Amino acid sequence: MKRLILKPIIWIVVISAFSIKTINSQNLEFNTDGLYNAELLDNIFRGHFENIQLNRDDTEFFQLYAKYLRVYGERCDKYLPTDKEMIMDDVCDMWKVQYNGYGVEINRYCVQWNKEPSNIYARRDLYEAQLELESFLGVNFLRELSSTMNDQNAIGNSVDKLHKAKALLYDMSRILSINPCDSPGLRRFEENLKAFALNMPSIRMAGESKYTAMKKSGGPTGPQDFNRLIDDLVTDQARTWAFNRYRQGSINGVSILSEDNQGRPLAIKADYRYSGFGGDSGGWVKITFSNGLPNGIYFFDFPNNRKSPSSSIVASYAQGEYGK
Repeated sequence: MKRLILKPIIWIVVISAFSIKTINSQNLEFNTDGLYNAELLDNIFRGHFENIQLNRDDTEFFQLYAKYLRVYGERCDKYLPTDKEMIMDDVCDMWKVQYNGYGVEINRYCVQWNKEPSNIYARRDLYEAQLELESFLGVNFLRELSSTMNDQNAIGNSVDKLHKAKALLYDMSRILSINPCDSPGLRRFEENLKAFALNMPSIRMAGESKYTAMKKSGGPTGPQDFNRLIDDLVTDQARTWAFNRYRQGSINGVSILSEDNQGRPLAIKADYRYSGFGGDSGGWVKITFSNGLPNGIYFFDFPNNRKSPSSSIVASYAQGEYGK
């Protein structure tokens, strides 16, 4: 008799617990405001993998994943479980160096690697997922290398990869400044980050990201302060520049190159000033739009390289914060 009574009670408890978890999951908070990749990180958190414009075998995703584990281990070690695992560093033991006819080094690459302890720890399951991702990336490395070697815009794309890497590093250094180490939202982000890395189904939240919603609603109509918009977009991009330094507030000569049927811009162009190795110089920037919202940034030095505008700035623009 006891066994017959106990089973229904257990099922009621399990169903109730599941229902509470499902309801509470809609109230999780995860702050991405001000981050370069705010939209990407928010979609990972929400489990909306279909909106993520990265693949698990992209180097950008691996950089994001590995950097997050390190930053969390450095800043939030006391929140890690007792079975935490030390992250190991890949250290080159032997380099192969190539020289030109004048004896000047022109290239070097590692031919022998070794693992050394970093003294930084991570959650065991998250680190094991990183190791699995590393193994998976090894299979695809030659394909990516071949693609880079045959790239007709290799120099520009190399610089662009540097910018993207710096943006991801910035985001990972900031994410734990705007989200508490022990927040439920951060735990959900970690679970979905791991799921994406392992090509597993996500823990999906109901409701769409504000970034997805703004793309559907489109950009504002009427007069807009494009000088301020471009200045904010370029200032944001300039944080990842390797050499040049943007002179904030120097946007001038704004021109609308084309418009859609609602009078919203399809492309705008402006001049700006920056300092570099040659001193004070000038250049131009072009912003392209889709459905009335900025969707691409092109600079004069690498005009074929499209850079993604800050989703946080785009969201502000969509909400009419740049209207005149």
